[in-house]
Amino acid sequence: MTSSDISPEAKTAADLIITGCTALVHDDHEQIDFVEDATIVVRDGIIEAVTTDPKDLSGLPDVTGLPTAGGLTHIDARGQVAMPGLVNCHTHTPMVALRGIAEDLPIEEWFNDVIWPIESNLTDKDVELGARLACAEMIRGGVTCFADHYFSMDTVAAVTAESGMRANLGQAYFSSQGAEGRERSLEFALRHRGGAAGRISTSLAPHAPYTVDDADLAATARLAREHGLLVHIHAAENRDQTDTSLARHGRTPIEILQGAGLLDVDLLIAHGTGIVERDLPVLAGATGRVAVASAPRGYLKFAWPTTTPVRALRELGIPVGLGTDGAASNSSLDVWDAMALTALVQKSTEGDPRWLTSRQALHHATLQSARAVGLGQEIGSLAPGRRADIILVDLTGPHTQPVHDLAATLVHSARSSDVRTTIVDGRVLMRERELLTLDVPGIVGELGERMPSLLDRSHGRKIQEYDI
Repeated sequence: MTSSDISPEAKTAADLIITGCTALVHDDHEQIDFVEDATIVVRDGIIEAVTTDPKDLSGLPDVTGLPTAGGLTHIDARGQVAMPGLVNCHTHTPMVALRGIAEDLPIEEWFNDVIWPIESNLTDKDVELGARLACAEMIRGGVTCFADHYFSMDTVAAVTAESGMRANLGQAYFSSQGAEGRERSLEFALRHRGGAAGRISTSLAPHAPYTVDDADLAATARLAREHGLLVHIHAAENRDQTDTSLARHGRTPIEILQGAGLLDVDLLIAHGTGIVERDLPVLAGATGRVAVASAPRGYLKFAWPTTTPVRALRELGIPVGLGTDGAASNSSLDVWDAMALTALVQKSTEGDPRWLTSRQALHHATLQSARAVGLGQEIGSLAPGRRADIILVDLTGPHTQPVHDLAATLVHSARSSDVRTTIVDGRVLMRERELLTLDVPGIVGELGERMPSLLDRSHGRKIQEYDI
């Protein structure tokens, strides 16, 4: 596997070394593998080596037993698994402020009676605090990158920079906003692309085919092609949406995307549980890089009859990344949970205990998720040349012992709370469960003070109508 020839210059300039870990890697055929007693060398935010060969380390300072040596950070990770940081491929970070506010409701009541009226109250400060709390939750859960689709995204970009996380950000819009909504989404994407020292990438973010008309979708496709931008959109979220689209337009939501030209650009489809058999050849004919983000906990909570057709999409070569959706519908930003649920729901849906295997689930959580957000060449695996987005997972707890099958232990026994250390671009954001970039008690206290005005629905307004 992955031993790297480290130049003498690299050996003296390394700024982070992780020793003694078991490293989760991808082999030449993209299969999950594990390398025991590995050392990971990081320089300037890039992985230089993942190696078990002492010769690769001969020019580095002796860090045995030392927390740091000459500016070099050393992490002794004996008993821990080093993994690529998890990617939350679809979320709405500020919605953590609404966690638990609209429970046990069908989606139309959830939107129309609670969520969209409350969101009409949002201020930039609410978005800021929600995004900060979300980033803290994700860092503690081993998420190093997230794809966010929401409002007031200038604020979310600032929080992303502050937190140290990586993100793909899109300013959401509806056709009810007129051309101005689409223009704001483009302006945001162009202005913030490459922000936070390169950790921010951007997308265009039309809300959905049922809230954005065909003309706006086609204009979005043209803008994405012109500017080389990803498009992040909710589509075929559930089977009811597909059935309604067929009744009203004679086309499925996926066929509407095709007609608008959105399958010919880089596209991230959120949810896709309403993807039906007739959509598969349409998706197979896409000329753009199309991916789907699946967030199974929300589908279970809403009692949707189907889930994302992961097996069929995988057979088409379409990456399926893992997401959480917003915490208002999912109650959690725990991608670890999404990984385990994906494996279990797929087994149940397919009636096949051999699908989805633990190693396949880990592939979706790592490399496929990175590809889904357009970062498949930068993150998603521990390999020389990749950005150093790394998490360390402690498997010494009673709930993870003994370990007979490491992949199964990670997927079905480990928890997000087993993540000890979270690293993005070689920078340690959490070490031994201590957050280093965000003050959770302060965030929670400030957010609590804002709840009465945020939750007020007496005005009778809402930002949109859910009518599929």
